[in-house]
Amino acid sequence: MAVSHDTKTLVLVPTELERSRLRAGLGPSGPAADRLELCGFGPVAAAARTALLLGRDRPARVLLVGIAGAIDARLSPGSARRFAAVACHGIGAGSAADFSPAGVLGWPHWPGDAGSPPIGDTLPLDVQGVAGDAGPLLLTVCAAAGSAADVAERRRLFPAAVAEDMEGFGVALACRLHDVPCAIIRGISNVAGDRDTSRWATAEAVAAAAALANEFLAEAS
Repeated sequence: MAVSHDTKTLVLVPTELERSRLRAGLGPSGPAADRLELCGFGPVAAAARTALLLGRDRPARVLLVGIAGAIDARLSPGSARRFAAVACHGIGAGSAADFSPAGVLGWPHWPGDAGSPPIGDTLPLDVQGVAGDAGPLLLTVCAAAGSAADVAERRRLFPAAVAEDMEGFGVALACRLHDVPCAIIRGISNVAGDRDTSRWATAEAVAAAAALANEFLAEAS
């Protein structure tokens, strides 16, 4: 599908590895290099960098694209998904089975002010134009799952989560504070908790994410 250059959409990618592969998948009609920006690795860098770019570029919308690990076994490595909402795991109190997310403790990530309502552990995403199943929930984590036990604990706290990433909530929070719509597309590179990269399908996941991103950019242009 041919996609015209959309200067109103800021496309964010966490790492250079993902950006180089995504650029190849988007093709010559995709975003120019100056519109395919790195947001950085992890929720802190992603939030800070997104806020900087939103203030500098003032885009009409943001699209975050990258890879993620499947929490739900029905998501197969090499596929891709656009999400309806993103939640945050890792900010709160306690650890392992004793961990409680910030929102459960009554600590909003943003308390709200005259221009923006409070922000809890979950943020809705832009799903305009999505046909069929869009999600339902992406879980942003401060550290990727290292075992099946980690995955089980995350699913206990966020039963609707189907995949984990490390940037989505930070990007979405920055967008919410700037009142800019945010969409997230993630290619599923691996089963969450599996740290053996020889079993990952990173190239296939990025290619699948690029195909969904092309559809999004065609709708947005």
